[in-house]
Amino acid sequence: MSSSPLLEGGGGTYEGQVQKKWWEKMVDAEEAKHQVLFSLPMIVTNVSYYCITLVSVMFAGHVGSLELAGSTLANSWATVTGLALMTGLSGALETLCGQGFGAKLYRMLGIYLQSSIITCFIFSVVVSVLWFFSEQVLILLHQEPEIAKMAGLYLKYLIPGLFAYGFLQCLLRFLQTQSVVIPLVICSLVPFVIHVGLAYLLTYHTTLGFKGAALAAAISLWLSFIMLALYVNYSEKFKYTWEGLSMECFQYVLPNMKLAIPSAVMVCLEYWAFELLVLLAGLMPDAENTTSLIAICVNTEAVTFMLTYGFSAAVSTRVSNELGAGNVDKAKNAVSVTLRLSVLLATIVVLSLIFGHNIWATSFSDSQTIIKQFAYMTPFLAISILFDSAQGVLSGVSRGCGWQHLAAWTNLAAFYVIGMPISILLGFKFGLHAKGLWIGLICGLFCQACTLLLITLRTKWSTMELSVPDKQKHVLVLNQITLYRGLSDYIIPDPV
Repeated sequence: MSSSPLLEGGGGTYEGQVQKKWWEKMVDAEEAKHQVLFSLPMIVTNVSYYCITLVSVMFAGHVGSLELAGSTLANSWATVTGLALMTGLSGALETLCGQGFGAKLYRMLGIYLQSSIITCFIFSVVVSVLWFFSEQVLILLHQEPEIAKMAGLYLKYLIPGLFAYGFLQCLLRFLQTQSVVIPLVICSLVPFVIHVGLAYLLTYHTTLGFKGAALAAAISLWLSFIMLALYVNYSEKFKYTWEGLSMECFQYVLPNMKLAIPSAVMVCLEYWAFELLVLLAGLMPDAENTTSLIAICVNTEAVTFMLTYGFSAAVSTRVSNELGAGNVDKAKNAVSVTLRLSVLLATIVVLSLIFGHNIWATSFSDSQTIIKQFAYMTPFLAISILFDSAQGVLSGVSRGCGWQHLAAWTNLAAFYVIGMPISILLGFKFGLHAKGLWIGLICGLFCQACTLLLITLRTKWSTMELSVPDKQKHVLVLNQITLYRGLSDYIIPDPV
């Protein structure tokens, strides 16, 4: 009987080849490595920025139960009316700068950045007026007068931080789309560390007290923005993408708004759904404890989303860059890899929350009642985190492709036609209170994730058009110049 060469001492090699092919079918190792190296710094950055405001709430919350309810309500109101808006408005840069960088229109990135900052400044002025009169608005929304008063006071001292946060988000997107992420870590971690000491000092060792926590957040956000702005202005890495201030940016304010406003709507509709639960909790019996419980759940969801948001930023950058360069297959592969990585990370986070929920709740409040109620909410929170991680990646795909308008309609239907009505029905009509509110939110997240997945799967990527304004005009001008002046003088090398 003759023997096969495959069976003569080659079994190990063959098994290794089979395993390798199986692994490659599961995930593109090279793409996964690239995204992890990109995502980890983005995760640290986003968590640091979010925790600047969160730590202020924690310090204010330990002053007293009324201060805890007031600061959590203020933080929720600040998020839905200002911080989420700034995050959404800056999302236009993920499309414009991402596709522009992939298409090698480097100079335009600085122009887009300036137009986006102008947009954020305009909206910040409007929102700051709303924040100044938040006490009256919250009372009109039937919040407890004492809690509304504390929240309004907190927001007045946070107003300067709103402008810094908007500018900061624009700079973050500018660097993110160029895959420059390590400086973001430094310029977020250093202010965060300083913020912890500053918040402690202003809250407990000055006459500001409760108000000092909010002021500390504003100061820390401005510090982070100044550090990042100085880096961009003086670093050699941006000599092609940042050429200084230019009046040309005003020509792109309206084109920027065409993407920025749908992007803001997309983000705000989701944030509003979460924060609306806090307002609804204020209408229930035992409003102080219920508001604090739901606010802690919302903050927990936001922190865990910041972890998976690193992958959302990664897929947005990868998709926009590859589409700008005309590499459709690479863009589609990036989406597949990111979804797998995001779900894996969310599973780890969920397991950590299940086993450590008491420790986490203690960081917000010393009340044993709230800690016990949070333990009952943990299973529902775990389910929402899994769905939220999936939709976060798919929303990143939408920003990279310029589908902000589709995502906005999806969020409107998922949360306000399906999710919120279920929350109100279960929370008030069936008396499930906090659990009922959160079950409705889970239904909204499920519908959102499924719809965005369907849009991503059904889109013909090969026929997509880029969202970069006047792309063909810029390319044509470049080609005409190179015919007369020489190609080497005008073709810009890829930044290192």
